[in-house]
Amino acid sequence: MADIFDVVADATRRDILQVLLERHPADDETAGGTSVSEIVSTLGLSQPTVSKHLKVLREAGLVTVREEGQHRFYRLEYTPLEQIEDWLIPFLSIDFDAAELVSQSSGGPLPDQARAVADTVGKVAADATHAVTSAVQAVTRKLRP
Repeated sequence: MADIFDVVADATRRDILQVLLERHPADDETAGGTSVSEIVSTLGLSQPTVSKHLKVLREAGLVTVREEGQHRFYRLEYTPLEQIEDWLIPFLSIDFDAAELVSQSSGGPLPDQARAVADTVGKVAADATHAVTSAVQAVTRKLRP
């Protein structure tokens, strides 16, 4: 089975997961799933391309499939996303100070311009980590039974 991070690293697969998330009903008991043709029309991709990516998502346990005749209906499965959430959470507790890290590694204080750049990089990294974690938490909260 592919590493969950490799699976979600692909933009097309993330787009498919987003479509499934948007169509995920609040009541799991009545959840019929989303057909491949709905995903194809929403994303404007070919059916073989969508099917190829759905196979990878299915093998990673990120989607489940229900067959009805020749039609397949897919649903998002949140459990594997918890692995990503568990990996990200420790990063949120770090007080990220890039200027301090660079200063320590270079052996001395940074010039003002370099400190400003390092502070900006640190803020961007912290913001990105927070945004990704918030998104993963929102998905897992929405999908938890």
